[in-house]
Amino acid sequence: MKEKLKVLFLCTGNSCRSQMAEGWTRHLHGDAVEVWSAGIETHGLNPSAVAVMKESGVDISGHRSKNVMELLDVPFDFVITVCGDADERCPFFPGKARIIHRGFDDPPKLALDKETEEKKLDCYRRVRDEIGEFVEDLPRFLENLPKEKRS
Repeated sequence: MKEKLKVLFLCTGNSCRSQMAEGWTRHLHGDAVEVWSAGIETHGLNPSAVAVMKESGVDISGHRSKNVMELLDVPFDFVITVCGDADERCPFFPGKARIIHRGFDDPPKLALDKETEEKKLDCYRRVRDEIGEFVEDLPRFLENLPKEKRS
C-alpha cells in the first residue's frame, strides 16, 4: 500500500481558504492524502466558509484555526500556500517539504462592498469552487511536479 502524501495548506489566518482546501482534500482524497491546514496567525473559523462548504456537502464545522507553529514537527511532503501573505511569510520546514504557491482571492475582502448577504456568500462560493477545482486533481498534480520544484 502506498503511503499517503502529507500536505499542509497555509494561509494568513487559517479561517477560510486553507480550511476550504483542507475540507475539499479530505472529502475528495482522504484515501491518498493526509491533510492539514494552518495559518501564519489564527483568526478563527469563518462561518461563511463553513456555510458554503456545507452547501457542497463538505462539513468543516469541526475544524479549528491553527497556527503553523503547532505543526512544524509534521514531516510534510508539500506545503501549499493559498495566499500571497503566507507565501511571503512561510516559515522554514525541515526535511523534505516542498513549498508551492497557489493563490486564491480572499472571500471576506471580495464580500466587503456587497449589499446583500447572498451576494457576499457568492464571493465565498466562487472561491470555494476554484479551490475545489484545484484540489480535484491534487494528487496527480503533486506527483507530476518536477522533483527540484520549490516555488
